[in-house]
Amino acid sequence: MALSIVQSATMKTEQFRRLEKRLRGKTGKAIADYHMIDEGDRIMVCLSGGKDSYTLLDMLAGLQRVSPVRFELVAVNLDQKQPGFPEHVLPNYLESMGVEYRIVEEDTYSIVMDKLQPGKTMCSLCSRLRRGVLYRTAGEIGATKIALGHHMDDLVETLFLNMFHGSRLKTMPAKLVSDDRRNIVIRPLVYCREKDIARFARYREYPIIPCNLCGSQNNLQRVHIKNMLAEWEKESPNRVVSIFRSMQRVTRSHMLDKDLYDFAAISTDKIDDQAELDIAFDPPADLVPARSQPATSRWREALKPVSE
Repeated sequence: MALSIVQSATMKTEQFRRLEKRLRGKTGKAIADYHMIDEGDRIMVCLSGGKDSYTLLDMLAGLQRVSPVRFELVAVNLDQKQPGFPEHVLPNYLESMGVEYRIVEEDTYSIVMDKLQPGKTMCSLCSRLRRGVLYRTAGEIGATKIALGHHMDDLVETLFLNMFHGSRLKTMPAKLVSDDRRNIVIRPLVYCREKDIARFARYREYPIIPCNLCGSQNNLQRVHIKNMLAEWEKESPNRVVSIFRSMQRVTRSHMLDKDLYDFAAISTDKIDDQAELDIAFDPPADLVPARSQPATSRWREALKPVSE
């Protein structure tokens, strides 16, 4: 028998609540694990009009109500003057939420298009220009932190991009000092999966603004990496989660970076407490639960209503 309209609506509401609870709990845990927010912070939330940044703002606004510390939120959107950009969408949405916001108008689109060479992608230049404007804006509005909406899948994709195309083992950190050395950048969604964010965005019916500038480039290396990971996930569900957890459990003595570990000092007379000796030959690491940095007690208590 088909479900009634009321029963169907009730089920969807309950599914949404569970999803919201999970995402908010993961966001709060990431904030606690990496000590992203301090008392009195004024956080600039970079809002692009995509599902990730809308969800980021939603999560931070929700946590603001139960946070053990007081902090402010300011949503900032960079209008890059792309043709057809719907200028009214974000102001209308943010006013309906009652969130303080600022729209920054900067014609980076024309600069990128002028410099773009045939067959080349424009993401690198666009990203640098965008960062410069956002860093400047953070100073103008008195922000102490800049929050970005990158999630777990973004971090894993970036890991492989750097490995395949930069020969470096690195990803986007959860927290860092910006290039101008005057801002702290945080990524509160690093424990959240993109598929959950996409589902949440559909439930919330965000007024999504597509980025036609970079979204129209089919030869982006990130797209290839994303497709590769999607195939891996079909063969082995949660492969992305396993890769992400490996980034939290780095064994310096079992990598090959001479600057990271002093191989010349290896001796049986003096054994490094952080070295894992020949544990590399033991059973697969996925049989061992991943370590997690302990959340501060104040955040742990505050997260109980949303994570348990």
